[in-house]
This record gives sequence, structure tokens and C-alpha cells, in this order.
Amino acid sequence: MKRMKGSGFQEHYERLKGEILQDPDVKAFLEKHREDITDGMIERSLGKLYEFVSQCKNCEHCTSLEECKNIIPGYEPKLVLDRNAINIHYVPCRWKLLEDERKKAASMIQSLHIPKEILEAQMSSVLIDTPSRIQAVDKAENFIAEYDGKNFMKGLYIYGPFGTGKTYLLGAIANALAEKGIPSMIIYVPEFIREMKQAIGNNTLNEKVDAIKTIPILMFDDIGAESVSSWVRDEVLGPILQYRMLEKLPTFFTSNFNLDDLEHHLTYSQRGEEEKVKAGRIMERIQYLSEPVKLDGPNRRY
Repeated sequence: MKRMKGSGFQEHYERLKGEILQDPDVKAFLEKHREDITDGMIERSLGKLYEFVSQCKNCEHCTSLEECKNIIPGYEPKLVLDRNAINIHYVPCRWKLLEDERKKAASMIQSLHIPKEILEAQMSSVLIDTPSRIQAVDKAENFIAEYDGKNFMKGLYIYGPFGTGKTYLLGAIANALAEKGIPSMIIYVPEFIREMKQAIGNNTLNEKVDAIKTIPILMFDDIGAESVSSWVRDEVLGPILQYRMLEKLPTFFTSNFNLDDLEHHLTYSQRGEEEKVKAGRIMERIQYLSEPVKLDGPNRRY
């Protein structure tokens, strides 16, 4: 310190002090608390004021949480009066708050065997280049806007050819609902069926079915994609859909089959038995829970 004093330290100190006290945010804070702050408090707190100014400059041009250069990433400084001194409290910056909201929303979307990109889908990225796609997106956006988590609304039965974006639209709907604080679960049906069969062996079937049927928004992706045994249809899908119908819980579906084709698919068991009545019960529940909407267009997987 003595060496620095001998080489213009005081001059540098006064210049730095002047810059700190001329900072608009510092000036505003001192003006707001002018009756409580003394010159001695300012002198003793110059280190904190300098830290505040330098950290705030880091925040000025920040465009994401990843770019944060502050002492505590994602947090920005706020000046506070702490007894007889000026101190700093670090609070979440706008980017940190946005990231926390994103994580909170993501935590509301559960999934079974759904690719990561689907879980990150956004309504703004859904293509609307055919009349049926426009209608499907309109119905999806109407559900998102109108559903309040309390009053029953039908979900959507989205059907159409391979690769038209049916699963992506489900993910986009789930994300939009999550931003409203409404949890959902997306289930890829073929893998779900295999998992339910395995659950018999480890005695977790009832537990898994109970967890699935009570989710506020349930989404079955690719129903009808593989042969459904009588057991899966009547002992797994049936109870889930029956519960959701009675409790008025919105349910979404995607399928390559329209409703008539799906009923035909569910009518015949793996052993070739024709069970129209049992298939009809499933279809009655699906139609109660969802509204059919076609999604066509070119296969976008190629």
C-alpha cells in the first residue's frame, strides 16, 4: 500500500471512487437512503460498491445464463442497507428465472420411451402447410388456451400417415401446458405395452397403472402400432380409460389409424378371436375423452 501511495495511489483511489459514486444505480441507491447513509458508511463500503458496479456491467449485455460472468452465475447484485454498512445481496437474474421456469415446466412433463427432441417441441415450430395441419394446430392451441386444469375438455385423437409430426405436436402441447403449470405424461404405446407385460412378473402392474391413470393430462402416442392382446386391451387400457372418463381427465392420442380402423384393430386378438363388444367399449371411452383430427402431409422423416 505504501508503494502504491507513493506512485499516485491516492489519485487513482479518488478517481475510482468518483466513478463508483457517479454510477447511476449507485447514485439512485444513495439518494433513496440519503437520510440513513453517512460519508463514513460510504468510505467503509467502497469495496462493496465497486463489486456492485463491476458485476452490474457484466449483466448489461448478457443474453443467456451460459454467458454469465458474475461471481455467482445466474445471480445479479442488489445494494442493501445492512445495519451500519452498505452490502450486496445476490438475487436471480432474468436469465436464471427463465431457466428455472423452463426446468419447472420440464419437470411437469413425464414420459415413457419418448425421444428428447419431442420433449423440447414448441407450438411455434409446428408446420402449418396443409389444411389439416392448420385445423390440428388450431384445435391444439384452443385446448391450450381454454383448459384451466379444472373443467373437462376433450383432448385430441390425432391420426394420419407416418412421419407427419403427430408425436411432435403432442410434445408441443405438453410443453405449452407445462408453462401454464399443468402436468402431463406422454407414453409411447408399443413400449408401454411391453413394460406392462414385464410388470406382471415383478408385481408392479397395479402401481404403474394407478400412477398413469391419475395424471392430469395423459397422452398415448402411436396407439394401434402393434398387436394388442385381449389382456392389454381389457385389463390395462380399459381401466385407465374408464377411470379417466369417470374423473373427466383429458386424454390425447396419436395413431396411424382413424377411429374406425382402430376399432377394427382392437376387435381381433392375437389369437384371431373377434371381440367387437370389448373393442367397442374401448372406442366409446376414446371418443368420450378425445376429438378426432387428421394430420396429413409428406413424410418428414426422410
